[in-house]
Amino acid sequence: MRIGVLTGGGDCPGLNAVLRAVVLRAAAAPAAEVVGFRDGWRGPLDVDVRPLGRDDVAGILDRGGTILGSSRTNPVGMDGGIDRVREGLAAAGCDALIAIGGEDTLGVAHALAEAGVPVVGVPKTIDNDLSATDITVGHDTAVGIATEAVDRLRTTAESHHRTMVVEVMGRHAGWIALRAALAGGADALLIPEQAFDVDDVLARCGAVREEGRAPIVVVAEGALPVEGEAVLSGGGTDAFGHVQLGGVGAWLAEEMTKRGGQEPRTVVLGHTQRGGTPTAYDRILGTRYGLEAVEAVLDEDWGAMIALRGDDILRSRLAEGVGRLKTVPPEMIAGFSSLLG
Repeated sequence: MRIGVLTGGGDCPGLNAVLRAVVLRAAAAPAAEVVGFRDGWRGPLDVDVRPLGRDDVAGILDRGGTILGSSRTNPVGMDGGIDRVREGLAAAGCDALIAIGGEDTLGVAHALAEAGVPVVGVPKTIDNDLSATDITVGHDTAVGIATEAVDRLRTTAESHHRTMVVEVMGRHAGWIALRAALAGGADALLIPEQAFDVDDVLARCGAVREEGRAPIVVVAEGALPVEGEAVLSGGGTDAFGHVQLGGVGAWLAEEMTKRGGQEPRTVVLGHTQRGGTPTAYDRILGTRYGLEAVEAVLDEDWGAMIALRGDDILRSRLAEGVGRLKTVPPEMIAGFSSLLG
């Protein structure tokens, strides 16, 4: 059996751990081998493939990014795209495909599964917004990076008695912002799930300043002010139709300056959250996901999505994973309201 594998969408720490586990588990199976498609869905579309053996994955466990490369290519948006992927897999001699990705990549995998293509999905995204799994590969590392940024910014904020606004990733879900704010002891949290009022943020920061502390505000890039729309970066849209967000932190700081004279400073973490060495948790999670993905292929469990529930690795369905976004529930936001303004 020849198993194809690809990584699509935004890169994140832990992807190489998944690839390594897929290759090592397949090597232990009778008559199984792995090939990798380069740059996400572009790989099978162009039949751009490379062999993946034990030597190819040696030493990659602690490396960020993906040795296969990635892209936001969308076969579903192309005329005959699904058939082209099917033909590309056949041309590469693949009997099955493991797709590692987030909402968009696994959405394509679901469409392929519905069309009868033998595919299994592995969930990765720093946003942690895929349903049917407790956590996705890459999220833990991103939260750690954001938390460290909050810790570092606090010392300079306190030295200058200044408010700091930290913008983190999170288009529709505020999981990174929430967890980094809690772990870093931030004073205010703004996430896409709950529209914010600038005057309320000013009041919260003012109260913190009166206590003799320097306020830290953590804001997700997709957070919405009650009086306006999402702040866009001006970068257009990608192949899946997503507008490029960014700039809400600077917008908020400007509004706070206009209304309250606090003159906050803004730090946008951006792609820093995607890069670097994966945490031990993401290495282990990626390894467990990769092992189970091969088991699903060997069982011919097409349309499966590997998932974590509690501490158990199990198989959900791609349809469930991409059926709706997993956002921060209102009760969780309310539960932390006494800690975060």
